[in-house]
Amino acid sequence: MDELTEFKRDVLEFLRQPLEDGYVTISRTKLSVMFPAQFTLVASTNPCPCGYYGDTIQQCTCSPRQREQYWAKLSGPLMDRIDLQVAVNRLKPEEITQQCTGEASITVLQRVQQASDRAITRFQGEANLRCNAHMQSRHLQKWCKLDDASRNLLEVAIRKLGLSARASDRILKVARTIADLAGEDELKTNHVAEAIQYRTIDRMQ
Repeated sequence: MDELTEFKRDVLEFLRQPLEDGYVTISRTKLSVMFPAQFTLVASTNPCPCGYYGDTIQQCTCSPRQREQYWAKLSGPLMDRIDLQVAVNRLKPEEITQQCTGEASITVLQRVQQASDRAITRFQGEANLRCNAHMQSRHLQKWCKLDDASRNLLEVAIRKLGLSARASDRILKVARTIADLAGEDELKTNHVAEAIQYRTIDRMQ
């Protein structure tokens, strides 16, 4: 979804159920039907109406009130359900013209497949559970145990960012995935720290 904040708030709120439960419910007078709706939401939006808030080159012309109204379309419960929130800065001129070679796609694919295999092996015997995103609270207690340093870090983030219990659980799921991608069985402080860094919007508010 491009320009996420340009959608009406009530339309965006309809995303909450499928993002959380993986299905949508259509209700009529005497009938209620559930349809499967598991999907990956990829969305983008400008940081403010003029598009330059936080830019290092162009100065933002929006007032604090305008920015507040702009972000008000994205409710807290909706943002809780968006696990990865990343601010993308403007490219410098030399970065646009520079020929860069990143990690080969096949290498990334292999690492993702290995992480997926780890999750499948971990969840053997658990009905309808094949990936970290579908873990419930009892699964988090079993497979996302934190040491004291990691727990303290998460608690600080919860206090400073005003995170909900749902957002905290989703940080743990992301941290579990980061650990899987690194081939690690146990969650470490760096995994939790990276997962917290992906809550960009929470840190902007």
